[in-house]
Amino acid sequence: MNFETPLSLYIHFPWCVSKCPYCDFNSHVLREDVPGRERVPEESYVTTLLSDLASQCESQATLIGGRRISTVFMGGGTPSLFSPSAIGRVIDAVRAGPGLAVDAEITLEANPGTIERGRFTEYAAAGVNRVSLGAQSFDAEALRKLGRIHSSDETRNAAAELHAAGLSNFNIDLMYGLPEQDKAGALRDIEAALALRPTQISHYHLTLEPGTPFAARPPSGLPLDEHVARMLEVTSRRLAEDGYRQYEVSAYAREGFDCAHNLVYWSFGDYLGIGAGAHGKLSGPRADGGIAVIRSVQPREPRRYQRDPKSALVWQHVEDDQRPFEFMLNALRLTVGFEIELFERRTGLNWEVVNPVVQRLRSRGLLSHSASSAGRGRISATPIGRQFLNEVLLEFLPEDGSKSMHSD
Repeated sequence: MNFETPLSLYIHFPWCVSKCPYCDFNSHVLREDVPGRERVPEESYVTTLLSDLASQCESQATLIGGRRISTVFMGGGTPSLFSPSAIGRVIDAVRAGPGLAVDAEITLEANPGTIERGRFTEYAAAGVNRVSLGAQSFDAEALRKLGRIHSSDETRNAAAELHAAGLSNFNIDLMYGLPEQDKAGALRDIEAALALRPTQISHYHLTLEPGTPFAARPPSGLPLDEHVARMLEVTSRRLAEDGYRQYEVSAYAREGFDCAHNLVYWSFGDYLGIGAGAHGKLSGPRADGGIAVIRSVQPREPRRYQRDPKSALVWQHVEDDQRPFEFMLNALRLTVGFEIELFERRTGLNWEVVNPVVQRLRSRGLLSHSASSAGRGRISATPIGRQFLNEVLLEFLPEDGSKSMHSD
């Protein structure tokens, strides 16, 4: 059975050298999580990943439907703590198992402070063809306050290594709205990133996520909201001047270099998730003619995950009344929005389920409806709608306001 929806694979590598105070991702400080060790438990963790992949492919063979993996994203944590041979072992297993599309995008997240000279060449030989580099800033004081372990010179050296290795398709992560940062400082970071010639720049607003040290004790000198908005305005304009098109709320890319993996997420596509804390989503035909949508999650704690990934994995059905919110949560991040037909194909719902809400938001200037080359048109958030995207999304929650999913 084959489906129109593309299938991707997310692989989580949960360890970091240190935990940044703003980070709410599933990351664990290596020497605290694995006492006495300064290196990741590479062999055992990769073996667990491969067991997890094989188990999911077997248990969900019907929904996978013979689809090959179109994109792979290795995130963390810090995947670049793992050796090129370990990364190659994982990629080889994907190729031998579910299979890789001929033009599959294979991304590795890397911290500039964890890359040894020449290592990117080895990652490329292992099958990696795209890298996401976690720079965050080029200002030494900002990096210190953010708890980053690398310097701006290490970021520049890593970018030079990427180009030398033939990995010129790479993303640079930057943050703005940093402590004591002003508009000029935000622009300096953009200029420094542009000088490295990445294909994409991801530009995130520093947020105080619940449960993080920054949320418990916010850093001093955070800029006011109006100053942050001005930073975004001038940096977005500068990126556009250099040929970086904003295609998502926080992503700017050169023509032809949008991140294919993230586009799968943002178009409510399907993906397997393996690794500690990894999430997945699959969909396919139901016996009643509708569409089944299920999500998976693995336990966040690495040692628990490694004990038995098969029994620890939880699959949950996404019920019909939850799907509009889940779809919009992703698709409205795209500046071009989505075609109405895509909503119906990916959710299995009739457009009239959400049309009254869409029309109400259009009347408030938060959503727009434009013509498309075929079909009933395209829905997207307006510039003001993107500024208030969280409020827009709340309109698509079920009437009880619940975001929970029913377990199978």
